Amino acid sequence: MELDMTKGSPLKLIVKFIIPLIIGNIFQQFYSMADTIIVGRTLGVDALAAVGATGSITFLILGFTQGLTTGFTVLTAQRYGAGDKEGMKKSIGSGAVLAVIVTVVMTAFSIGIMDSLLHIMNTPENIFAMTKEYIIIICAGIGFSVLYNMQASILRAIGNSVVPLVLLVISSVVNIVLDYVLIVYGHMGVGGAAYATIISQAVSGVLCFIYIVKKVPLLHINKSHLKLETDRVMKQLSVGIPMALQFSITAVGTILVQSALNLLGSTVVASYSVSCKVEQLVTQPFMAMGSTMATYCAQNRGINDLDRIHKGVKFANILSAVYAVVIYGVIYQLLPYVIRLFVTEDVEVVLGYAETYILICGAFFIPLGMIFIFRNALQACGFGFLPMMGGVVELVSRAVVAFIAAYMASYAGVCVANVAAWLSAGIFLWICYIILMKKMRQEKENYLAGQRG
Repeated sequence: MELDMTKGSPLKLIVKFIIPLIIGNIFQQFYSMADTIIVGRTLGVDALAAVGATGSITFLILGFTQGLTTGFTVLTAQRYGAGDKEGMKKSIGSGAVLAVIVTVVMTAFSIGIMDSLLHIMNTPENIFAMTKEYIIIICAGIGFSVLYNMQASILRAIGNSVVPLVLLVISSVVNIVLDYVLIVYGHMGVGGAAYATIISQAVSGVLCFIYIVKKVPLLHINKSHLKLETDRVMKQLSVGIPMALQFSITAVGTILVQSALNLLGSTVVASYSVSCKVEQLVTQPFMAMGSTMATYCAQNRGINDLDRIHKGVKFANILSAVYAVVIYGVIYQLLPYVIRLFVTEDVEVVLGYAETYILICGAFFIPLGMIFIFRNALQACGFGFLPMMGGVVELVSRAVVAFIAAYMASYAGVCVANVAAWLSAGIFLWICYIILMKKMRQEKENYLAGQRG
């Protein structure tokens, strides 16, 4: 199921690769939403708020590990695109060793700081214990998340986006079933939702490993590939660390927003949580497009085909913008029906807050799509610093507006904080892409001139 994205129509390749990703991402959101729906309908608004209050922390911790592991596999895609199979296997081996180190460190660190972090975030006292219980279990399962994400990234690096989709579907079904069993019949509360999540991630990770061992000899490695050679590790870290920091910087911004939100009470927190779940579901195509650009641009960077990279990025932005306009209208019309899936009490109050969020944030889905496209394209080409600085731009913009919103106790202001982050970072990364594309073209021209000379 490998897909060489260095040959053929860029548009057709992008569409072929992205469809399984979109479906897979949506199923991934389904098992996240299953937690929220079952918790909200069976345990109440406070429990829903407790789970929702962990969203930004989960993004901070798991986003950091995902950024690292995804960064480690950029070199894998480049070596695959260049036809260097041995170099590809060495990158997989060193990435695997680095992933184990990351898992151990992040698990211990995240559990150690959690109590203090929840206090810093102004977590309401009436949901503090439930919030802590849920997020501690999630942190204890970081290894399962890394196991799946690392292997899925490797498969995507060689153009295989179908198998990660199948495994996510299986994982989603497992998660939903376990949610219902552990919460409704096991009476485990929010802890049941957390256990359901990490068990389902473990299932997908193990199945992915079995698939690679049995079906993809191209990715088989031996002990000689598990060496941390300095040059290779430095290349992987030079991409992985900025990607991880970019996730973390963005997550810090969402934590600041959550902190401002927590001051408004648990009902508002629950409403915001539901709104974000809906937003995350409908914006999965943007994330899928980003992942597609990561593979597409990395493979073509391996053969240094800059014109092909530019065409792919252009098509990606067009597709993303069209989707952004269409989905904004669709989700606003369907929102009243969707909200009723999550809550059975205070429905009209929750709906009012949710409509405010979607009305404000949905109007700026286009720059959100730009962020995913330009960020992943630049990272795939080997640039880590400026995409990371895009995260800094997001953080500053979101933080300024969030502080103002907290001071004014304004829910609409909290929503605008996200808009400010998307708009500023989208424009910043667009400019970075133009500048760095010119730099790569000039370097290529200089190289070719030297060859001719």
